[in-house]
Amino acid sequence: MRNARWRLVLGEGSESAFGGCLSDIDEKRDKALGYLYSREYNARNVRGGSRQGSLGDSQIIVPEWINDVHDLFPQKTIERLERDALERYEIQELVTNPELLQRATPSVTLLKAVLHTKHLMNQNVLGMARQLVRKVVDELMQKLARQVESPLFGIRDRQHRSYRKIARNFDVKATIRRNLRHFDTSRGLLVIQDPIFNSRIRVNADRWQVIILVDESGSMVNSVIHSAIVASIFWGIKALKTHLVLFDTNIVDVTADCVDPVEMLMKVQLGGGTDIGKALAYGQSLIDNPRKAIVILITDFYEGADPKRLLGTTHGIVESGAKLLGLAALDEQANPNYDKAIAQRMVNLGAEVAAMTPGELAAWVGEKIR
Repeated sequence: MRNARWRLVLGEGSESAFGGCLSDIDEKRDKALGYLYSREYNARNVRGGSRQGSLGDSQIIVPEWINDVHDLFPQKTIERLERDALERYEIQELVTNPELLQRATPSVTLLKAVLHTKHLMNQNVLGMARQLVRKVVDELMQKLARQVESPLFGIRDRQHRSYRKIARNFDVKATIRRNLRHFDTSRGLLVIQDPIFNSRIRVNADRWQVIILVDESGSMVNSVIHSAIVASIFWGIKALKTHLVLFDTNIVDVTADCVDPVEMLMKVQLGGGTDIGKALAYGQSLIDNPRKAIVILITDFYEGADPKRLLGTTHGIVESGAKLLGLAALDEQANPNYDKAIAQRMVNLGAEVAAMTPGELAAWVGEKIR
């Protein structure tokens, strides 16, 4: 058993030391692992070769590989293999092949891959990808909703949707209306694919305006995902008037899609340049009452345009009395990677700059509006 494990760990090239120790199923595992991790080696079997290595003798294709992985390994190992395939070796067929999408485990890693490759998908694959995205978003909603809503929680609001799927928020009539198109005439059953839940409101709070500006450059994908979910949760809180804006060198106001973060995410166009000053100026134009406004700028602060506009707008927002928060990261880890020089210049002008998780952002907003 120990020799077999070492043989699987060391992979190709260790046959002489551990020859004959693999069972039939371990041989299949070795082949599946070799398909992926042999990419670490070049033609001389030296680590560090091209990440685009050939398939070698295995001649298996990605659909066969993913099927083998699901049959041969436990769930945690499957998730690791899929993550490495997507992030380390860039095997994008995982999210462009409908057969693979059916077998893939919903995860944030797969969601990011879908956002990167959805422009290459045909309509059939895109529809399946959308279902995958919804599963991942629903899981993140359930995980984040309580920590985001807690500082702003209140009574039921039937005018706004919520993704906190709890019984007391369930809207039966709206759910039936929304899902009538899924009625199965052959079985006489109504299939519920999109249940509706109402949000909650604070009855003792004045209405504040929250303007979220999200950099959609490729390096910001984690923050884009979590921003969509946080904005959707904020949207369901009547104490807040929420705006959500995506930007690179262009600006896309997706506020109307806050009710459904999946639709918002499917509109994301990752990559391209960055004009932070232009986006911040647009955010400033949305402010109704500066004394009741919070502008949240989520970016890596690497400005592609002249920083004078960014710094001038920062000064204008702060001087107006609005609160400006620059976020270098918004995800569960909140590990920042940003231009510290630009961020510091914004701080010198009165902005706040931090790296936060969604829960920390909600607590910060809750503190400011009290």
